[in-house]
Amino acid sequence: MNIAVAESMSLDSDELSRSIASLETTQAYGPDSSLERMQSAQAELASLFQRIESVRSRALQTERDITTMTADIKRLDGTKRNLTLSMTALKRLQMLTTAYEQLRGLSRTRQYRECAGLLQAVLQLMRHFNSYRSIEQIAVLSRNVSELQRELLEQVCEDFEMAFAKGEVAARRGVLIEACLVMDALGDHAKTRLVTWYVNTELREYRQVFRGNDEAGSLDNIGRRYAWFKRMLKTHEEEHAAIFPPHWRVGETLGMAFCDGTREDFKGILEKSMRRIDGAKVDVNLLLRCLQETMDFEQSLERRFASEPRASIDTLSSADDRVQNFNGSISVAFEPYLSLWVDSQDKALASMVPKYKTQPLIPPDDEFSPQAVITSAIELFHFYKLTLSQCAKLSTGERLLELSRTLAKYLDEYAQQVLIHFLQRGGPHGPPIQEIILVLNTADFWHTNTNQLEESIKKRIDPDMASKVDLSSQSDAFMGVASAAVMALVSKVDADCEGAWREMKNTNWSRMESVSDHSSYVGELLKHINTQAQEILPLIVKPQYARAFCDNLVEHLATAYIHNIVQCRPVCEVGAEQMLLDKYVLTKSLENLLSHHTTTPSTTPSSPATAPPPRRLHQTRQPIHDPHRPSSKPCRSAPPPEGLVQAYLIHIGDRSDTNFRKILELKGVRKQDQSHLLELFAIHREGSAATQLIRSRRC
Repeated sequence: MNIAVAESMSLDSDELSRSIASLETTQAYGPDSSLERMQSAQAELASLFQRIESVRSRALQTERDITTMTADIKRLDGTKRNLTLSMTALKRLQMLTTAYEQLRGLSRTRQYRECAGLLQAVLQLMRHFNSYRSIEQIAVLSRNVSELQRELLEQVCEDFEMAFAKGEVAARRGVLIEACLVMDALGDHAKTRLVTWYVNTELREYRQVFRGNDEAGSLDNIGRRYAWFKRMLKTHEEEHAAIFPPHWRVGETLGMAFCDGTREDFKGILEKSMRRIDGAKVDVNLLLRCLQETMDFEQSLERRFASEPRASIDTLSSADDRVQNFNGSISVAFEPYLSLWVDSQDKALASMVPKYKTQPLIPPDDEFSPQAVITSAIELFHFYKLTLSQCAKLSTGERLLELSRTLAKYLDEYAQQVLIHFLQRGGPHGPPIQEIILVLNTADFWHTNTNQLEESIKKRIDPDMASKVDLSSQSDAFMGVASAAVMALVSKVDADCEGAWREMKNTNWSRMESVSDHSSYVGELLKHINTQAQEILPLIVKPQYARAFCDNLVEHLATAYIHNIVQCRPVCEVGAEQMLLDKYVLTKSLENLLSHHTTTPSTTPSSPATAPPPRRLHQTRQPIHDPHRPSSKPCRSAPPPEGLVQAYLIHIGDRSDTNFRKILELKGVRKQDQSHLLELFAIHREGSAATQLIRSRRC
């Protein structure tokens, strides 16, 4: 059965193959076959290429025909253009030749106004023939024009020289004005030559008088130099300025030439003065006077020529385009010698400091004021202000930096040799309170003004030197003087409390039987403190110094109180309780210490002055109630011996044998009994409870 199926499938396959072959033959050789379509497409492409080639050939031929037709026209256009250029050149050459001949004639008759206009035309026409100079006729004409320019330049210069030499400037003013127009047309070199000649002519007398005569040229006669130039400038403006065109700025050039010559003269004079055989140097006052006159003269020239009206908004005649600057044009010669002036300021300050030490702080005819400062400080401040202003006008470079260092040196000397000196006067009792207040105010005054002085110098000095100016150490020095003045006031209060402290030490604390509100020495101590505070605090103007005084006073009293407790040993339990009450009374009283400062800005009639700030409460309580001070807890006594050890570990909270021994001494424990207590202390401090207690306090 399988063989029959296979044969059947083979027959079907053969039939299918024959059918496919028949269809392929029909498709390939039929009337609408793909082969015919491909052959037809190739024939059409060949025909298209033939037509394109035919069009290209016709286009090339057409181009050749057009080129042949327009060649003659192009030749005609070229001929026309060349003819036009030739006619233009010939016409310009004719104009140049005619203008040249006319210019020669006008120059002989000195008709300068017409010459100026015609010369500009000739020069403009001549520029068109620069490329034709290889032609002999053009080269000859160019040389003739150049020669005519030179002749005009020499002729105008000769006319000016003759007019000035014969004094005929006024009579020939019109000719000279027109001649300047010719020089303007000739160019900058001609203008520069004429202006240079005029400047040299005008300054010839000045150079002869002040350079050839040692007396006239000395620094003493510097004013004569400037007076001479002002007269000459006035003559120039009245008689000669109108001759020259305004945009030439002949007056300004004249002024700058005068400044340049004068500067060189001064350099020579100053250098010669420094090399004198007799060793004498230039008088500093004379040097400053000359420098001040010079700077005034420079500023007058700057104002004079900077204020000239603008003749045009599109030419160099605009005042905004000035290249001359008269400031420093002469005075720069003095700058290398300004160190002499700085030395003179150093000597002046050196003589002022000893004088200030002997002056009274308050003049006899003045009354004390809490806001007042020492008179010498005001005088020194004005001296510094004037000196700085003067130096900034003279120099903003190395000399100003040198002056700043000199000022800094004498600020230090004033702080140490004058202000500190005043605080050290008066022997063991010190200076009076009013004098201390004046020193405090003066130190604060200079602390503020030293910072302002530094900023002022930095603004005036050259930017590259500003970083070298530093007065911070001087400012800190005055703040140190202010702190010393505050401590001097504290010492005043402390000296007044000596009696109360003596009474405290004389009290028999070991046999005290009862406790009262406070000890008698406490009332006496608070009386002296409040009395002095009521006298001192109203005199302190600034709140920060009042707070500093109270802070230092509280700290000083706390230290003294603890020190005197040590001096009072032995202390019984009742005495220790009394000391606790005394400490409480002192603490509460000292908390209100700042209320005596009536000038505090926050003080009002209602009550804020009586409420001390939290920081004041902490500073008042901390020194007296410091748990780490063994002498501040002499009063804690428990049933001995374990109770005493436990009380120490609770209240003092450290492991120090030395501190524990001090407490035993305050308690009045005999030395032979102390060894047993020390053994107990060593045992208890190593226990677990004591270890936990100490660890919790340290955290």
